[in-house]
Amino acid sequence: MQLAGQIHEGRPKTDASMRTVALDAETIAILRAHQRRQREERLVAGEAWKGTGFVFTQSDGDRLHPQHVSDQFLWLAYLAGLPPIRLHDLRHGAASLMLAAGVEIKVVQETLGHTSSAFTADTYTSVFPQVAMAAAEKTAALLLGDDDQEERGALRHLRA
Repeated sequence: MQLAGQIHEGRPKTDASMRTVALDAETIAILRAHQRRQREERLVAGEAWKGTGFVFTQSDGDRLHPQHVSDQFLWLAYLAGLPPIRLHDLRHGAASLMLAAGVEIKVVQETLGHTSSAFTADTYTSVFPQVAMAAAEKTAALLLGDDDQEERGALRHLRA
């Protein structure tokens, strides 16, 4: 944690913060490649290597300063033509994407370490147009008893 520009290490603020998070095969492959590069950096650094135990470090093994990571993230977003967002805002996007992919709210809640799925739903999610469209199609299919409706996937704006 960073407080007044100083890095403070300690236990997470809640027990729910200590958890195992499932990763997909592509992410695991990327992390393994990173680990191999880090081993090479450790060999190059030799005695100068700082064994902090962190997964993401400077080239000498020393920890990354949280503000530097945040600044780099903002710079990369700018270069990509994206609006400025905080690194922490990626949690919101991840929760929304998980729900849009059909992941159950309970799984999203536990992934984020929340004690309540209601909090997760109210705070970290937004409805993507694709999700709203799918919900409309499913509701219509239920009401009409028609699983094969024409013109699926078209968003319709109704005026009162």
